[in-house]
Amino acid sequence: MITERPSPPLRAGERETLRAFLDFHRATLALKCDGLTDDDLRRRSMPPSALQLLGLVRHMAEVERTWFRKVINGEDIPLVWSDANDYQVAYDASESTRSGAFGAWQAEVEHSRRIEREAESLDVTGYQPRWGEHVSLRLVMNHLCHEYARHNGHADFLREGIDGVTGA
Repeated sequence: MITERPSPPLRAGERETLRAFLDFHRATLALKCDGLTDDDLRRRSMPPSALQLLGLVRHMAEVERTWFRKVINGEDIPLVWSDANDYQVAYDASESTRSGAFGAWQAEVEHSRRIEREAESLDVTGYQPRWGEHVSLRLVMNHLCHEYARHNGHADFLREGIDGVTGA
């Protein structure tokens, strides 16, 4: 599978630009996993870290679910991999498969896209209990760009350690 990565617009409105950059970062994570087997995707980074590419994909499914569905949409749902609201569980992908992790992540991305499209504006807010504040959709989209960018950096190193592939 070869992932297509969109190019963010050079001149566009705020919402279109945020949407495009978020999709760019989502596609970057998928690109880092292209062409790898389930075993490769479960390969751990250097000790003592147990970080794996599939663990990053699972983590980002939780991030999408939390910020868009739970915070902006106000849905009372558990995390994908933890009924106890433990975000660390997603990082352990030792028993995961590409289809399971990517299926969950892509489903959450589609929910996120729908919620963003249906929102009246970037000024729509939702309650973030961890911060004890209401936050805007604008902040959520920026935060997710930041979260993906950080973890895509981890994915760069993980991928290079698996087969030497760099870039993208």
